[in-house]
Amino acid sequence: MDPDYLEFEQPIAELEAKINELRLIGSDVDINISEEIRNLTDKSTKLTEKIYSKLSPWQISQVARHPRRPYTLDYIKHIFSEFEELHGDRLFADDQALIGGLGRLEGKPVIIIGHQKGRGTSQKIRHNFGMPRPEGYRKARRLIKLAERYKIPVLVFIDTPGAYPGMDAEERGINEAIAGNLALMSSAKTPLIAVVTGEANSGGAIAIGIADHISMLQYSTYTVITPEGCATILWKSSDYANVAAEAMGVTSERLESLGIIDQTISEPLGGAHRDEIATAKSIKAVLVDQVERLSALDIDELVNRRYDRLMKHGLTV
Repeated sequence: MDPDYLEFEQPIAELEAKINELRLIGSDVDINISEEIRNLTDKSTKLTEKIYSKLSPWQISQVARHPRRPYTLDYIKHIFSEFEELHGDRLFADDQALIGGLGRLEGKPVIIIGHQKGRGTSQKIRHNFGMPRPEGYRKARRLIKLAERYKIPVLVFIDTPGAYPGMDAEERGINEAIAGNLALMSSAKTPLIAVVTGEANSGGAIAIGIADHISMLQYSTYTVITPEGCATILWKSSDYANVAAEAMGVTSERLESLGIIDQTISEPLGGAHRDEIATAKSIKAVLVDQVERLSALDIDELVNRRYDRLMKHGLTV
């Protein structure tokens, strides 16, 4: 099984392996096999289109967690002309599960905050698999206050399994840290724009998820708990994760229909990891548009609209 492909993508992996084999043969011997490669490539594209045209919520959840899916630092590299990371919560430590700093979007200054999962063992440990501790959320709070002081828009990238549930996080007040962020972001006098780029679970996501405009990538998810966690509670087994994902309505399509999010951003065929640059361009277009639109609003009107938006949640059937 090719680890770069999910279980339901294995037929695609087999075709891609054949294509790569033919390319190697073509480079070693004087044989023109371009026509066969082209036919297999077309077949792979059509197969991918067929598979991705009918993904279940559980399969979308798997794509949202794909190990090659771009993370916040990947998008920062492609979207912003400058980025200066700021560290620490000024209380305890610097949490690398949640990164943030100053950047420029089309020449305009912005504050950037986002979860970072990390690649490879050392990076995953350093970034704690994208699960922030209290100091991560307090760092985010510090950056939002900085943005508010200098009237700079805040751009948020959400991608986390949830806040870190360890004993040390509880001892240092993870609940207070999340609640403090919710209170601040509900009334912050600066534009707040969020993009869900992968999985957005529980309070770990909501803690930086209150915004004037929330968009989701096509194959991302946003929910109060992971499908496995929900299945374990309701059916006493994570084997029912696929059933839970269906019942919970974790996809952007469902959440947009309920008014929880504002916009779905299309991904390249096969997911964001198949074309990181194209995905970044799509996200950038949304960010540029929303920064311009929201920055033009009167600040009191902006805050009132954000409050009204929050109060409407749960009223749509």
